[in-house]
Amino acid sequence: MPKEHFCTERILPHRAHTPQRITRVNGRDRAVLFPTALWVTGATVRVKFLSGTSGQQAYAMKQAMWWIQEAHANIKFEFTQSAEAEIRVAFDESDGAWSYIGTDALQIPKNQPTMNLGFLDGGTAAHEFGHALSLGHEHQNPEGGIQWNREAVIASLSGPPNNWSVEDIEENVLDKYAVDHVRGTVFDPDSIMLYSFPASWTVNGVSTKANETLSVTDKAYISSTAAYPSASAAVVSLSVVDTSGTPATIGQPGEEDLFIFTVTTPGRHVIQTNGKTDVMMKLFGPDNPLTLIAQDDDGGTGSNARIAANLSTGKYLVQIRHYNKTSGTGAYSILVSR
Repeated sequence: MPKEHFCTERILPHRAHTPQRITRVNGRDRAVLFPTALWVTGATVRVKFLSGTSGQQAYAMKQAMWWIQEAHANIKFEFTQSAEAEIRVAFDESDGAWSYIGTDALQIPKNQPTMNLGFLDGGTAAHEFGHALSLGHEHQNPEGGIQWNREAVIASLSGPPNNWSVEDIEENVLDKYAVDHVRGTVFDPDSIMLYSFPASWTVNGVSTKANETLSVTDKAYISSTAAYPSASAAVVSLSVVDTSGTPATIGQPGEEDLFIFTVTTPGRHVIQTNGKTDVMMKLFGPDNPLTLIAQDDDGGTGSNARIAANLSTGKYLVQIRHYNKTSGTGAYSILVSR
């Protein structure tokens, strides 16, 4: 039986039944992504180490930067001691390795970790920072074709060194992610997001190996239009109390449109899109492009997005993406009213 450590995802309750998407890379369906947990493309995400030796911190920092320096994801990690850091890393050896998914970290109290690196085997730190960038486990791809030997998996992972409960095993290995649309799946056996498990864990003889570096697909995917593409979007200013709307277009698949507006009079504001293009909206602020306030898919008329919220004074950022990141394009308009 294997003696490898395995990581756990920290899935917030609202994601338990949220549809996830499998996105094509180089014409093949592979990586699993939580699209509503993506950070704003090009943003600087602050990382604070809550504990650990200088050697542990340097090791984790090096692997985190693989996603930036090797994969060229359009996102930045700033390692800081700021109490406002979005990602907070502990090194508690009694708590295994785990991470919250992407922007879910913003919902965790600032005095608590959003990631733990209780062990640093192989590419563990890179794997956890993959979760922090919104990537899921490759082996939990809903169409992955893995036929688990449930009894063997539970017998192994419930013992040392993992000592997981049956609930943890189901959530992190046996259960598949929910799906809204799937185009098929081809395993990337080299992905850093894939566990190593023996053929005895499956009834169809499937096994995987330990991956300690980013695969070619990992690198291509995290920097693709599905995640953090190199092209940066221009930020368009919006007027508050607008009756006509500002015209905009998702011109290329995966494009991300960014808008900014300033609230001078606190109170209820409505941000909405109009048109036939199926878009998703995220609202960040005030005065912080990483603080997610709300998000919406079809809250408006038809497939339009709509967010209504009580806003304090300050600057707000609106992110608009097409629902279908792989091929969706189209025109729409956006307006802010109160």
